[in-house]
Amino acid sequence: MDKTDWIRCPKCSSKTRTMIREHTVLEDFPLFCPKCRYTCVIRFMDGKLEEIKQPDAKTQS
Repeated sequence: MDKTDWIRCPKCSSKTRTMIREHTVLEDFPLFCPKCRYTCVIRFMDGKLEEIKQPDAKTQS
């Protein structure tokens, strides 16, 4: 049986509404936190969560 767990928000560390398994691979996945209302794009591989920094529309020239 695979172990499942909730993805945690990179900003406030609370549980999001997305569950993952040990072997899950996510690439450019939009993640929303219902508690702090933070939205980001993440990468999840080998049990490690990485937030992908994207340029803000205001900083584009």
